[in-house]
Amino acid sequence: MIDVNDLRKGVTFEHDSNLYKVLDYEHHKPGRGKATIRVKARNLRTGTILEKTFISGDRVQDVRLDYHNVQYLYSDSSLYYFMDLDTYDQPAIPADILGDTVGYLKEGLEAKLTFYQGEPLDIELPTSVDLVVSHADVAVRGDTATGVTKKVTTETGLQVQVPNFINEGDTIRVDTRTGAYVTRV
Repeated sequence: MIDVNDLRKGVTFEHDSNLYKVLDYEHHKPGRGKATIRVKARNLRTGTILEKTFISGDRVQDVRLDYHNVQYLYSDSSLYYFMDLDTYDQPAIPADILGDTVGYLKEGLEAKLTFYQGEPLDIELPTSVDLVVSHADVAVRGDTATGVTKKVTTETGLQVQVPNFINEGDTIRVDTRTGAYVTRV
């Protein structure tokens, strides 16, 4: 058991027989009375995000997670296949567990999978990935005001807002935490 005051961003805990990962943490101390701790947490099994409020002194169950370094192989209609780099096992992960991260997955990408009692729960991607632009609108001559951007589609289907000089076939680096364009590679 851990005290709710120890909950921080990224901590995983069990509450009401569900596993949650803390996305945001706020400690509020009023003038009188006990402090309250508000957390925004994602249910790791269903993907739903909820906000919970705890009173200072409450306790939640901590969990022991296993982490495996994996390499992305391929996907079929609803499953994504990875290869464990240590044991060469090939776990298949449903798309609903991966969520929005599927737009960053390309063959050969190395990531870290989180397991709880043999069940895959979450994926941690590198901070940036390099993707090839598969579709980009042509820049209009004379449209050169500062900060002009356009939306392009990458090889994985991810849509990214990029500067006007990016063309089809260019390789761009995308931040996996924000989905923002970083640089042309």
